[in-house]
Amino acid sequence: MAHYDIVIAGAGLGGLTAGAILARAGRKVLVIEKSNSVGGAASSYKVGDLFVEGSLHETSDPHDPRDPKHDVLKRAGVLDAVKWIPGDTLYEVRGGPLGAPLAVPDNFDGARRALIERFPEARDGIESLLTDMERIATAMSTLSRGASAFRNPLEGLRAVLKLAPAVRDWNLSLAQKLDRTFGDNEAVKTAIAANLCYYHGDPKTLWWVFFALAQGSLLQSGARYVHSGSQRLSSALAREIKKAGSDAVLRRLVTAIAPGSGGGPFTITHTAKDGSDPQNVEATRVICNGAPESIAILLPDDAASKFTARYRDLSPSISLFALTLGLSRPPGEFGVTSYSTQLLPDWMTTLDDYAQAAALMAGEPADRMPPLAIVDFAAIESGVPAPPYVLSIIAPDQLSNWDGLDQDAYREKRAHWQDAILAYLDTHYPGLSGAVVAASFNTAWSVRQYLGAPHGAVYGFAPRPPRSLLDTPARSPQTPIPGLYLSSAYAGFGGYTGVIQAAGQCADMILGEG
Repeated sequence: MAHYDIVIAGAGLGGLTAGAILARAGRKVLVIEKSNSVGGAASSYKVGDLFVEGSLHETSDPHDPRDPKHDVLKRAGVLDAVKWIPGDTLYEVRGGPLGAPLAVPDNFDGARRALIERFPEARDGIESLLTDMERIATAMSTLSRGASAFRNPLEGLRAVLKLAPAVRDWNLSLAQKLDRTFGDNEAVKTAIAANLCYYHGDPKTLWWVFFALAQGSLLQSGARYVHSGSQRLSSALAREIKKAGSDAVLRRLVTAIAPGSGGGPFTITHTAKDGSDPQNVEATRVICNGAPESIAILLPDDAASKFTARYRDLSPSISLFALTLGLSRPPGEFGVTSYSTQLLPDWMTTLDDYAQAAALMAGEPADRMPPLAIVDFAAIESGVPAPPYVLSIIAPDQLSNWDGLDQDAYREKRAHWQDAILAYLDTHYPGLSGAVVAASFNTAWSVRQYLGAPHGAVYGFAPRPPRSLLDTPARSPQTPIPGLYLSSAYAGFGGYTGVIQAAGQCADMILGEG
């Protein structure tokens, strides 16, 4: 039986990043992936001539040394293996409580100026809120390096002191923080948090400190997109694993993980996708790139019960739908003016109304459309092939909107929603729907099927506020099973940054054990 130092179940971004670091550190690694290619959510592919980006499209700049991804991707050997293209603005927001469009730059100084110019009556609140966000983002980017942050004690102390003012607001939701700061000024709240679906679906249950860190990281270093698609990053990580003498196998499914007795090696069983050709390998440690619920079914009953107990009180994150359109002409010709646009519906009169969006697709289309995040890849030097010109539309969704439908009913309902969304887009961008020559529509159901996320969750666990500072949930790659680790959105906070940061922590834990 072949023996490895580490077997990684799943070649998503977290598994690949941890695998690259460990392989480059001299560990013998085997990555096992059920799909035909690596990447998971961080994948790009084609449907006919249409380029489809599998993940969200913005992240903070990993070339900024303050960014939590910087050191991790450098150690994985891929920091300079892909191009990180500027998005120029954080987003343009239009509609809802805001009315006329507002472009929010992707840096703190520019965002302050734009917001204060639009909302002079809220100047003090804007200054205060963005200052808090900047402090939190700066401090957490230092503290995310773990023990190494205190190799220079003064630097570590400065980070702690920067974070100290946030303690008074530690257990607030985003809605509570914005209400305290801006009262009933819903327009400025919406302008600051228009891209809510990048993090969560409800401002009342989104942890303020997490939002400040995530949004603050984008404003600290600027928004970036992986040139030619996120598949480039995933493929670069897989190459580093192979260059270091380790391997990744595709179209193989991990079907069982058996912990060894007395601290002995794990036995991992994997098969072809149809269940044939079972093979066993041994590993000193196992990393799982997936959801705890999916991992538990691979373990013996006693280990599964111990494993799942840690995650019992954590709720799954938001799900999303992604409608990718291929246009015969650039979206800019129809009035799309930014790489990233947050289009808010008229029925949304407060930021809190955003929470209603996920359930809208439970029925057939009516007079309400969800808030849409629109990405125009032709607006930047994205490297995305065209024509057709790719326009991606993302919005909150939930698995219950699609459960219980047979394939024909599912496709029919999805088609109805696609037609309704195109008609709605035409009211804002006249003529756009007539230019659509290709489309691909992935729902929460697609997320469950493709990523194996039991609830269709795209960010792992929901970033809900802790009850107190001492009750802050620890998101960790370490699991209750010695030698078994997580390296996915469920090990930290979701998105590119959260997954990559968790992967770095996972690799460090294993390397620290010798």
